[in-house]
Amino acid sequence: MKFKKIIAGIMSGICLISGSVFPVTVNAADYKLGDLNNDSKINAVDASETLSEYARTSTNKESEFTETQKQAADVNKDGKINAVDASNILSYYAYTSTSGTMDFEEYLINPPISKDKVPGKVPFNINDVPQYKDKPYVTVNNNNPFFDVHNYAATSFEYYSPLDNLSRCGICMACVGPDLMPTEARGEIGSVKPSGWQTVRYDDIIEDKYLYNRCHLIAYQLSGENANVCNLVTGTRYLNTEGMLPFENKTANYVLSTHNHVIYRVTPVFVENELVCRGVLMEAYSLEDKGDGICFNVFCYNVQPGIEINYSNGESKAIGTATTTTTATTTTTKITTKLTTIKVTTTTKATTAKPIVVTTTYIQSGSKYVANTNSHVFHYASCSSVNKMKESNKWYFNGSRDELIRQGYTPCQKCNP
Repeated sequence: MKFKKIIAGIMSGICLISGSVFPVTVNAADYKLGDLNNDSKINAVDASETLSEYARTSTNKESEFTETQKQAADVNKDGKINAVDASNILSYYAYTSTSGTMDFEEYLINPPISKDKVPGKVPFNINDVPQYKDKPYVTVNNNNPFFDVHNYAATSFEYYSPLDNLSRCGICMACVGPDLMPTEARGEIGSVKPSGWQTVRYDDIIEDKYLYNRCHLIAYQLSGENANVCNLVTGTRYLNTEGMLPFENKTANYVLSTHNHVIYRVTPVFVENELVCRGVLMEAYSLEDKGDGICFNVFCYNVQPGIEINYSNGESKAIGTATTTTTATTTTTKITTKLTTIKVTTTTKATTAKPIVVTTTYIQSGSKYVANTNSHVFHYASCSSVNKMKESNKWYFNGSRDELIRQGYTPCQKCNP
């Protein structure tokens, strides 16, 4: 329960509030990154101060930080102080509170992902998922989770990825047991505005009026998580109630009736720099009965029937209005992953659009190299020369550079792989 206390207890208090919760008393000192009050600790006090500063400046109030405090709070060094910095501080605090010894700056560069908490990657490719038609979700991997169930013991824990540099959520994972579940009604979460959040309503199309909900990745009924910025995404009402809720209810009912544990992972899936996820991947497996009670792997679409969504910023419009584009146009989209940049041609018509590769911080990227089997030259997948190659000559290769050279391929002189 120690990990639970740290993540759930502390992070449930992360909401954008005005005013300072913990007074900062040191005004002149050389601050360490993340240590705002210069007490040689990086903890919830520092995270709360960071969020309070963000609340002030985002509402055009005057900053209360000294220049050195600003430097300490801007942990990702992007020139801004916001929820991303606070989530990194809290993530590090959870790590050190469970015997982690890595220093903060090293942690930010290469955060350790504990095997018994959450794997570093999810081998999921959106190309394997059919485009949305009329069902809120689709099964993936024959409905079997991607994680190795043998890595987990029946002991409750929670893990929430820090927000990325666009303030987007990443993988959330838990071993859900009765001790993790709430014993009181959910509190207010309206202070949290997830990436891409827009307040918009369609009274004639959506029964509950509003298009978007603040969707918990790991449901409140499973985790007791309330206003946790690392656990809330901008999701349609349809995603929340038709896509995710049936699986959340099924899991909660199982845990409450059996007192068994369920390994439960939810991954929001974003395209490039879009602020609204295209959907969420939900995986679960009951441990004590080896999946007999709970076993699923589904992708839930973040769509709303009758509404067209701009995933880049959350804007939307009713399908069939005067502003809706009816003619198909072709565009080239540049999609960047951890390993590659790919140009993908798509059309605006949903029925004819070609699949695109989707990634989050933790979803596996595509092939690192593309080799030309005709010229025997290999390129980074992002190289413009790849677009000029015949598809029949492309060899998508995930191995090492040296291995390609040993097989007689030479590096491209343009992208220098």
